[in-house]
Amino acid sequence: MATLLHRLGRFSFRRRGRVVALWLLLLALLGGAAAAFSGQTTDQFEMPGTESQRAMDSLKKEFPQASGGTGSIVIAAPKGEKLTPADVAPVVEQAARVDGVTAAVDPFKARSVSPDGRYALVQVQFDTGAQEVTDAQRADFEKAGADAKGVQVEHGGEVMTNKVEVGSTEILGVLVAAVVLVITFGSLVAAGMTLLNALIGVGAGMAGLYALSGAIELTSTAPILALMLGLAVGIDYSLFITSRYRNFLTEGVEPEEAAGRAAGTAGSAVVFAGATVVIALAGLSVVGIPFLTVMGLAAAGTVALAVLVALTLLPAILGFVGQRVLPRKQRDAKQDKQRDGEEPGDGGSAAKEAFGFRWGRTVLRARIPLLLVGVVGLGAVALPTQDMRLALPDAGTAASDSPARKAYDLTSEGFGEGFNGRLLAVVSGDDAKSTGAAVKQVAAEIKKTDGVLTVAPPQLNKEGTTALLAVIPKEGPTASATEDAVNDIREHVAAVKGAEVSLTGMTALGIDVSEQLADALPVYLLLVVGLSILLLMLVFRSILVPIKAALGFLLTVGATFGITVAVFQQGHLADLVGLDTSGPLVSFLPILLIGILFGLAMDYEVFLVSRMREDYVHGAEASQATVNGLGHNGRVVTAAALIMTSVFGGFVFMEDPIIKSIGFALAVGVLVDAFVVRMTLVPAAMSLLGRAAWWLPRPLQRALPNLDIEGEKLQERPVPAQREREDVRV
Repeated sequence: MATLLHRLGRFSFRRRGRVVALWLLLLALLGGAAAAFSGQTTDQFEMPGTESQRAMDSLKKEFPQASGGTGSIVIAAPKGEKLTPADVAPVVEQAARVDGVTAAVDPFKARSVSPDGRYALVQVQFDTGAQEVTDAQRADFEKAGADAKGVQVEHGGEVMTNKVEVGSTEILGVLVAAVVLVITFGSLVAAGMTLLNALIGVGAGMAGLYALSGAIELTSTAPILALMLGLAVGIDYSLFITSRYRNFLTEGVEPEEAAGRAAGTAGSAVVFAGATVVIALAGLSVVGIPFLTVMGLAAAGTVALAVLVALTLLPAILGFVGQRVLPRKQRDAKQDKQRDGEEPGDGGSAAKEAFGFRWGRTVLRARIPLLLVGVVGLGAVALPTQDMRLALPDAGTAASDSPARKAYDLTSEGFGEGFNGRLLAVVSGDDAKSTGAAVKQVAAEIKKTDGVLTVAPPQLNKEGTTALLAVIPKEGPTASATEDAVNDIREHVAAVKGAEVSLTGMTALGIDVSEQLADALPVYLLLVVGLSILLLMLVFRSILVPIKAALGFLLTVGATFGITVAVFQQGHLADLVGLDTSGPLVSFLPILLIGILFGLAMDYEVFLVSRMREDYVHGAEASQATVNGLGHNGRVVTAAALIMTSVFGGFVFMEDPIIKSIGFALAVGVLVDAFVVRMTLVPAAMSLLGRAAWWLPRPLQRALPNLDIEGEKLQERPVPAQREREDVRV
């Protein structure tokens, strides 16, 4: 592996003009394809095989006029006054005239007026799904009742779901990353080229993703996740290879050979670090949920492209930059030494005084206390995880000034939160007679279920074979009492004869999502962790190192869940992240977070432990190799963690609660894993294990291929002397 990447790095360095031109051409082609073929993203959640999805599919076939998206208009009179039909009629008429609206129901006829007469709820039915409603239709819907005098009018429902878009807040993360790079390298040139390399990679990845969006259904969160991860790993991988290139230069290695060796050693670590991230993300497809599969594959593709860019484009850019990747003082010092006939190395004594070496020796001296405090502390932080509740987000967690949130709050104020969590019972029979009889029985069973407020009169299709019953729960859509009510209703109506009965609606769909994800989580964990342990076994030729890495990850994910639950569900310090309303975590956050964090955690594991393994293979004692790993790569891992945290943290400022929670959890997870687990607990454990850390049974030694990510074969190569001129003809 190291030899192959060494050749690739030297080739890219030598043919730098052609490599850069090829990447720029690819970026332009992908950008053109994105402009020509990109399609609309969607927020629609589909759950194949679940009862709620089967009911929705049945409605599209048997009752198409009731299968489209729905909207609601809440009208409220001033305090102490009552609404009249004259107040409501103009709003209903305007809503009915909106293009695509099949029905706007008068609340006085539908009996959807509050007992005190102050509030009225207008139900609006569209002829297409909520995701197919155009921006123009949505704008016209919002205008319905906008000119009403003396009453408050708010618009909500499925059609008012806000699209997730990339805003200016994410730029903050990139700016912080740029500052960290400048501090780490001490060179504007090195920081700029590293950031530019990552931006080209993520630009190509995003362009390719949008080019495919016309052919595949892309969820609105998928590009955000791909951008988030593509930026973070792209900067980190470039940082790691550039740092190693600088080390080789200071040791007197010729620039072309330095680029090759950096690609062969650090590049090998990047390949396997990226592979763990790709495995974790692509593994989301085993869950069997289409939108989650798309999110995982989109992000995995962007990460894979970031690896390819780091291995090819970065060495080419290094060819143009040459010695300018070093700070000016360091370049001047090298020139002075060369004039004096001294070796241009960086001076081992100076390197040993670096913080990473001092921290490594400190960890080894206090390894037992640090292990105890770290494990117990992370366990304590993880305690809120036991109270974690999951659900699909609703308008109750949206930004307080959004139209959907205003409508949600006004509906709750006038009718109770249950009216925001409407359920739909679909009753389908062979004929009108059997369906009618079943509807009466179903309505009776639902009415006597705990947690149900009321059941609306049935709506029948033209043939009378399919009926739709609107069920209003007593509590909100994400309340545990509503979840219990859904399960009880399904259990009660299962005994109804003569018709098929299914319960659906966004609330029921959210419950089905949570249950299916819970069932898939053990399989996903086994697949991802198992494959990654095997991969790390190949990388490090060890049994204990991969197991230790997995155990450290469990501490990371437990602490991350605990902190996220404390902030987003329990509301502690919620103002600091701009959270208006606390509530259950989005149902796919745990499995998504596990996949992403595992891949990123293994990044730091590979970056640190590969250097430990490299020094151990080259003759260092196990304890000294541990210190050397922290000394040489601790600064890079620290910078990488700060960069990832800043990139993920930039997404915390987005209004969308899903993206906000994902960005927060990833930022916290990276901080915990990098500084507590990988920089502290891992070296402490490695020092305790000693030589045993690198033990591998003889049968496995013979069976496993030697991938040589440490660059042992490269050490046997003669180091070309530093040329007087760093330029190499293309």
